[in-house]
Amino acid sequence: MMLMLKKHPQRLTVLLFLMCCSYFMMYNIFLCKPGENFTYDLMILSTTILQSSLMLDVASLSFSAVVMYISGCVFYFSSYYMSTDMFYYRFTWILLSFVASMNILIFSNSLFLLLCGWDGLGVSSFALIMYYQSYDSRSAGFLTLLINRLGDILIMSSISFMACIGTTYLMSWPLSFINLLMFLFSIAALTKSAQYPFCAWLPAAMAAPTPVSALVHSSTLVTAGIYLLIRLSLNNTMPLEVCSMLLFFGSVTCFVGGICALYENDIKKLIALSTLSQLGVMMFSLGLGMHTLALMHLFTHAMFKALLFLVAGCILMLSYGVQDIRLLGGMMKNSPVLLVFANVTVLSLMGVPFLSAFYSKHVILSMMWCQSANSFSVILMLISTLLSSSYMLRFLKGLNWGATNSNLINSPPMSLIFYFPMMLLFFGSCFSGLLYTVIDLQYVTCVFLPHKYDILLYMLMFGGILLGIFWVKSSGSKLLSTMFFMVPISYNINFITYKITSAIKTLDSGWLEPNFYGTAMSSFLHSLTMKDLWPKSTMNFFPYLIVATCLIFSWWLL
Repeated sequence: MMLMLKKHPQRLTVLLFLMCCSYFMMYNIFLCKPGENFTYDLMILSTTILQSSLMLDVASLSFSAVVMYISGCVFYFSSYYMSTDMFYYRFTWILLSFVASMNILIFSNSLFLLLCGWDGLGVSSFALIMYYQSYDSRSAGFLTLLINRLGDILIMSSISFMACIGTTYLMSWPLSFINLLMFLFSIAALTKSAQYPFCAWLPAAMAAPTPVSALVHSSTLVTAGIYLLIRLSLNNTMPLEVCSMLLFFGSVTCFVGGICALYENDIKKLIALSTLSQLGVMMFSLGLGMHTLALMHLFTHAMFKALLFLVAGCILMLSYGVQDIRLLGGMMKNSPVLLVFANVTVLSLMGVPFLSAFYSKHVILSMMWCQSANSFSVILMLISTLLSSSYMLRFLKGLNWGATNSNLINSPPMSLIFYFPMMLLFFGSCFSGLLYTVIDLQYVTCVFLPHKYDILLYMLMFGGILLGIFWVKSSGSKLLSTMFFMVPISYNINFITYKITSAIKTLDSGWLEPNFYGTAMSSFLHSLTMKDLWPKSTMNFFPYLIVATCLIFSWWLL
């Protein structure tokens, strides 16, 4: 009789932590040596070589270690959060495919593997966002897939230019093609990383389970576009036109995320909008040409944002699914551990000195005074610094000092082992920035500025704290709460593009099929079958003459 071994719910968690340790050890090895490129030629077509290439270097190994570290914490948390779900194991395997797709994208150094990881992220995220069978989930999944398809089209359009180069490597492009290819990949990265105006899908993706949101917003889907640009910046020179575009879109995205978060009451969407703001900071750093700072902020942001989402998941478990912060007052009174985690991650997001984000976000804001950034982007980033402190203090005020809900306070406390993944992320939120600057000197940036610029940043942070404490939202703003009407535009995109799709439908049923000129030509051909032109009793030559004349005229036009 065969013994059936029971599947342990934490087996994938152990696997992910082991892979994290192995990647971190390889990262320490590659600190002392150049990167290794493993290439296999899949096909040779004329003068073009289709390659499958993996790149092992400091950037890919460090980011993959961070992804595995956060994924292990999220998988551990999901074993409690999704314990009552009857399809839990199916959920974990879809989530594992999501993480695997992200790792394929991280290590890819050719267009073939890049498309495998890029499309794998899109398909698996679509399945995870639509995991709960509801109207909101289906709408959010469709919107996410639709916007991400735009980036897929732009990446696939680069295949023709890669064919002209003769290789599918993502490095060492000729100068005659580098501007166009960097522009295509930059627009694709804007769609994947939810930069304005492609940002409406990010709050909508909160329809997914909270463990999915923790992965999507910390280290996987939304960071794929940022990492792609960092990878391209390591091997190619970013054109000045592309840098200016990234500066503009990064600053606008940071501002839009901050101003919309002030008018958001859903706890998960508020955290999603804070992610949008921090993604704008990373894109702004890439526009400044500081790709190492963008990578470091990517790491530190992944730590505290994953912790923030796990705290939100605990709040949802304790409040029996309540997501409105106006109804969650007093939630932290019986949960001092959650209070500590929430306070630390909020302070880290603000960029408070000597927490993890201080070593990346504060340096990025300081470097914008040294680089040739335009005044419009600088002003928006300064306002966004004020707003980031405001909406996070509003978040804490709603949970700690809001109107007390007695039904929620009586919820049972969690066991100490339940907080294990949050303790790991708490360590990362406090010390990851310092740890990376000690291990790798490329993350150390010396900024020589007058003290007045640092004082200005601290004053904006303190002013944002005061604004968050005394902020009283009298009435909602339709303009600001909908991201300057990007949300309704994105949801109603099918009505906006109806005329275009109608023309494409006419073309599809026209030149490509027997009714070759749409409705007008179909009615004309239908008139040829009338009895006065084409009697069924005789074989009149006149209809054949008309058809032949039309065909000859069409051939002459072509």
